[in-house]
Amino acid sequence: MKKLIGLSALALTAAAPLAQAQDSGNWIVRGRAVHLDSANTNSADLRGTLTSLGSSEASINDRWLPELDITYFFSPNVAVELVLTYPQKQKLSISNVGQIGTFKHLPPTLSLQYHFTGLSGFRPYVGAGLNFTNISDVKWGATGESLGLNLKRNSTGLSIGAGFDVPMGGGWLFNADVKKVQLKTDVTSFGAKIGNFKVDPLLLSLGVGKRF
Repeated sequence: MKKLIGLSALALTAAAPLAQAQDSGNWIVRGRAVHLDSANTNSADLRGTLTSLGSSEASINDRWLPELDITYFFSPNVAVELVLTYPQKQKLSISNVGQIGTFKHLPPTLSLQYHFTGLSGFRPYVGAGLNFTNISDVKWGATGESLGLNLKRNSTGLSIGAGFDVPMGGGWLFNADVKKVQLKTDVTSFGAKIGNFKVDPLLLSLGVGKRF
């Protein structure tokens, strides 16, 4: 987080003199590197089941992932943003046992944003929207198979976020963004629900975009 803030401040300072002429256009396409920081919250009934294994918590690994986002402006202030990536592989572990399986998730997110104008060289925004996550390619190790574990394949939740663009000239932008996303899946054992697992990640990203 400190590195993200430091890099953002450096880019803002360096790029502001290049942005005297306001770049314009209805579209922005960005490529970003995103760090997924999971909340890893287990429901009480899931923790109770894990206790039988001498464990208490399930978790997935934090990781970096690539992202493509497309923003369309209805007006200078109001825009809609679609965030895309390809299915990302995650490791699923439980405490005192270790990794018990893997899965892939595809989490497109659509947000309505408000962009603040009138700030030379600095364009902050806030947004809120909806995330849909598809979980696929679930694979279990020996522990998971012995318990007959499985995960609900789809999750829908809210997202909130904020960020800023720094124009660098010629329509190019430096971007920093943070989002909090609701992502929850039911956990089953031999077809019966035994609880739910909330990923609810904090997404911290840095990237470059082009406005046209």
